[in-house]
Amino acid sequence: MALSDSRESVRMALDTLRSNKLRSGLTILGIVIGVATVICISSLINGVNNRVVEIASQFGTNVLWVFRWNFIGIRPTAEMLARKQLTLDDAEAIRNLPHVAAVDAARQYNNWQLGVGYVAVQYKNKKIQNTILNGSMPTFATVSNLNFAAGRPFTENEEFRATNVTILGHDTAEKLFDTEDPIGKDVVVGGDVFTVIGVLDKYKQLFGGGSNPNDNVAIFPLTTFHKIHPEIEDTIISIKYDDARNKSLVSEEIRTILRERRRVRVEKNDDFAIFGPDSILDFWSQITSGLVIFMFAVSSVGLLVGGVGVMNIMLVSVTERTREIGVRKAIGATKRNVLIQFTFEAMTLCALGGVLGIVLGTLLTLAIRYGVSFPASLSTFWVVTGFVVSGAIGLIFGIYPAWKAATLDPIEALRYE
Repeated sequence: MALSDSRESVRMALDTLRSNKLRSGLTILGIVIGVATVICISSLINGVNNRVVEIASQFGTNVLWVFRWNFIGIRPTAEMLARKQLTLDDAEAIRNLPHVAAVDAARQYNNWQLGVGYVAVQYKNKKIQNTILNGSMPTFATVSNLNFAAGRPFTENEEFRATNVTILGHDTAEKLFDTEDPIGKDVVVGGDVFTVIGVLDKYKQLFGGGSNPNDNVAIFPLTTFHKIHPEIEDTIISIKYDDARNKSLVSEEIRTILRERRRVRVEKNDDFAIFGPDSILDFWSQITSGLVIFMFAVSSVGLLVGGVGVMNIMLVSVTERTREIGVRKAIGATKRNVLIQFTFEAMTLCALGGVLGIVLGTLLTLAIRYGVSFPASLSTFWVVTGFVVSGAIGLIFGIYPAWKAATLDPIEALRYE
């Protein structure tokens, strides 16, 4: 195909658009909606994917968790709930493995009634409810890659003596103390007085608004926590190992030692779960797979409607320009020339719809990102894909009208009024 033919085809397509603005606009509306849908939904998915990766990465690439079951995205079965609890001795045994750098054994208490937690932390006349109470080892900040906004973690001596000290989450400290320095102040939890020795940084949020429940927390030395809630024995063990490349080796070492300690028979499955931050990514991938299917379903409808509309306007255009086609053939245009011309016209129409769809999708993405603080992020891959698909729609749905134009008899075409 000569360059002049393609330029002429594009020029004629634009002339068709200008001469039938309303009809052409309605024709490519489906393409615009379809491409805008792809851009908008893919931007939402891409933005949230990036945020989930950030959240998972804050735990580090060399961290594993051990619990009675994998609690990320899984509803525990009766068998899981009946499993024997992990113990502090299990954590100590794991600590002695060769590639393990640090271990934290943690316990948690929150009391919920009708969806409203009443565990409270009080400072003077201020009180915050729904606070999660955690007991952890002095290594918890190192293992979980937690940063302190103020203060320090508790020491091994404070854990050994079961000292009444606590570390508050970001939201807990902010609501209780506002602009006042919380370090060294006394708070009341469950009728006991505890000295605040640290405040954690705010956790990363999946979405812009709202609050993270993990920011409303009070953390105590494990021995101190046991004084407050001796009935809580369910333990989650967090492990930080030396190198991310040793993940499989460390997992197998942990599995071996726990199966031995828990007397699991050779033919039986593990009665515990070993998992890490990648479980968060796997769980989110399961969710986004459904969103991707939804995106394809919605955009396909718009693109199909747009394609049918383009075929319709091209058939009308062929009818309106029958005499013109006859003249072109009479002065030497071949079937190939006419076929290429009308196919390019259809592709130009759809490509224009694709460009408008990309612009609309981009504007919607920016509005969502900055208007409602949702982590939307434009994906170059889907922008290019949207444009290519819009051009492909023009090729697929424009080929029949182009073929009809190319096969017109020039004598009959010249007689057409």
